[in-house]
Amino acid sequence: MKSQSSIGRIAAASMFHRSLIFIPLLFSSAIGDLRSDLEPFLESHCYDCHDDIDAEGDLNLLDLKFDPSSPQDLKIWEEVFNRVELGEMPPKKKDRPEAGEMKRFLHSLEKPLTDAARRDLDEQGRVHGRRLTREEYENSLHDLLGIDVPLKDHLTADQEEGFENTSSHQQMSHFHLDSYLRAADVALGEAFKRAVNGDETYKKVYTPKILTTKRRGDGNYRGPELRNGKAISWTMTLQFVGRMYPTRVPADGWYRVTIEDVDAVNPGADGTVWGVLQSSSGSSAEPLLYPVGLIEATKNPTTRTYEAWIQKGHCLILKPDIGGAKNARISKNGNLVYNGQDLEKKGFQGIRFGEITVERIYPHATRWELRNKLFPGLNYKELKAPGFDHEAAFKRLISNFAWRAFRGQSNEERIKPYLALAKRTFAEKKDFVQALRSAYHAILCSPYFLTFIEKPGDLSGQALASRLSYLLWKSLPDDQLLKLAAGKKLRDPKVLSAQIERMLANKKSGRFINSFTDQWLDLRKIDFTQPDPRRFRFFDYPLQQSMLAETRAYVQELIHGNHPVQKLLRSDFAFLNSRLKRQYQLKNTPVKAGKGLQKVKVDPFARSGLLTQGAILKITADGSVTSPILRGIWVNERILGRHIPPPPPNVPAVEPDIRGAVSIRDQLAKHSKEASCIGCHAKIDPAGFALETFDPIGQFRTKYGTKKTSAKVDPSGVTPDGLPFPGFQAWRGIYLEKPKMLARSFVSQFLQYATGGEIYFSDREYLDEIVEKSGVKGYGMKALIHASLNSPIFLKK
Repeated sequence: MKSQSSIGRIAAASMFHRSLIFIPLLFSSAIGDLRSDLEPFLESHCYDCHDDIDAEGDLNLLDLKFDPSSPQDLKIWEEVFNRVELGEMPPKKKDRPEAGEMKRFLHSLEKPLTDAARRDLDEQGRVHGRRLTREEYENSLHDLLGIDVPLKDHLTADQEEGFENTSSHQQMSHFHLDSYLRAADVALGEAFKRAVNGDETYKKVYTPKILTTKRRGDGNYRGPELRNGKAISWTMTLQFVGRMYPTRVPADGWYRVTIEDVDAVNPGADGTVWGVLQSSSGSSAEPLLYPVGLIEATKNPTTRTYEAWIQKGHCLILKPDIGGAKNARISKNGNLVYNGQDLEKKGFQGIRFGEITVERIYPHATRWELRNKLFPGLNYKELKAPGFDHEAAFKRLISNFAWRAFRGQSNEERIKPYLALAKRTFAEKKDFVQALRSAYHAILCSPYFLTFIEKPGDLSGQALASRLSYLLWKSLPDDQLLKLAAGKKLRDPKVLSAQIERMLANKKSGRFINSFTDQWLDLRKIDFTQPDPRRFRFFDYPLQQSMLAETRAYVQELIHGNHPVQKLLRSDFAFLNSRLKRQYQLKNTPVKAGKGLQKVKVDPFARSGLLTQGAILKITADGSVTSPILRGIWVNERILGRHIPPPPPNVPAVEPDIRGAVSIRDQLAKHSKEASCIGCHAKIDPAGFALETFDPIGQFRTKYGTKKTSAKVDPSGVTPDGLPFPGFQAWRGIYLEKPKMLARSFVSQFLQYATGGEIYFSDREYLDEIVEKSGVKGYGMKALIHASLNSPIFLKK
């Protein structure tokens, strides 16, 4: 307890300090007037906890200046505004300000915050400087050159938190520049090799007898069994089971793998045997396995076709992958010995198949299409013809290549150094192709290719074309976009909307769906945790990949079908295959075995919407247990649009009881009563508690374990608005009544991803307009995208 005398001294010091704070503000009457307007509210409702003495949450409003030149100070004032506007501050346990008093405070603060944010945007723009991400760089070179060789492994990794393209989080170091140089060299090497020498061809057909033949030097036999003229791969746990050494490929490249007469041996109750097709060196010295595709075998023989990049010397591995299945044990000295065994009769599950054909392909462009990208309008034979005008050819080809690489932002002055480089190299080497390649290499390492050149204010037509293309295609704008940009037509709202529709309908928009869901919904983290095999023995790789496909297909349908934003939470359809149907225990859902992912009708009041999908539930758990904190933060940030600040440094983490004897709710009860924790946990816990209905791999549960002593799941709670709910369905029902909240949250996430910049305080007005405009169309997801891309947030730097 503080003594009366010490309290008096503190009060006197505090009053003196409060008088001093206004001295610097005399230099600015506007700022001084602002502080005077705010002071009564701060004095009555804030200083008790947030002055220079207590400063709860490290927030000292007494000493906090309103300095438009300080982004850090402005961020704090914005947070103060948001917390007061949402009714989170002052805390509910304190005396609440009158409505008029709160309105005056917010009104006094809103305009100067908006003005400060707009000044910064006008002077510097939303995106101060952004480079291509690894994915964007690889896609750009694939589309620019017509190649298909993977390049990501040559490039420095992007950040794994937030959006990869957020400019404030990006770096450009000598490591990045070195990796760009290497990747460009690899890409051009592949392109010029194919253009000059032609495409390598390869096609081989392997019979079951060949596939099951052990050759000298192949090591232990781990391949399929040959039975009745067919190959059969069985459920086993040995490394490299299903390895087929004869299928080794002669060179790195894309291959089409066709497997004939695939059917299931002893299928499960759902009529399937699931498996995986992979490529690998097949050696324990190089144990990595690379996915080619999933196999969903049924009693009906079918032909399966896959396309994948396979490394030189790698072979195919085909095996069942069924979590919890009975495994055959027939190895002897490391070899599989099938003689005298009848695994089918013993009830083991397997995948039976016939011939396998492996053929080299070039999925991105034919040789002639590729050559036209490198030498447009040039007959290759002309190079050696007498009187060939090398300088004119250099100028035309380099100008064309730079125009495409620089996304329509090239001119004669800009291409001069590349033209000079080509001429100099030709003079030294007397090789036109080598000289042209040197110029192309320099162009691909230019800041005009690697970064986005934008000026503050309205985007130019070319800059808008680039921003739109790297959003929806993750790559360069095509000729149609660039021509519209050059003709100053792209900013026309009707033209822009038509281009958005065209681009979303193009198959390249699949890149956007994959990239956006990877980052917005954290699907890229699906491998970050591995479910405990003792507790979740039915979890397997086909299930995990099916979960990813489910969520991506669902989001794509929401956008392409312009479904209401509420369907993020609840829907009458889902995308399922037989593996997901079994996982979710949807016995009466009409899913056809062997037909892959299907759009099917589901009960909207049962399992539907994003938050019931396995991928979301897995990435928000740690593999062994769930945490209402992790899931609650994720739902608030990604779906509800509420920012959750990091916890205070002195607050220990809550570790769930992996035995299931104590519920996480009991553990959180004490933790969330801490004064520094109450505010955030009022937002975090309700969503987290509601999702406790689902375990770490997305299965429904009522208890935390299987023992009689296991604690029961209690998914009830009270929302931050004070609305009670008994479980997940009721919690979801509350937020289905808030489409504006859901729409605003989606738009905020989408625009951060679309621009590579952050949402500013001054964007509140534009976000409101976007939501209101789309509300006329039922808050459709595509309508939200159209309204977002026609807003100043997207159309300005």
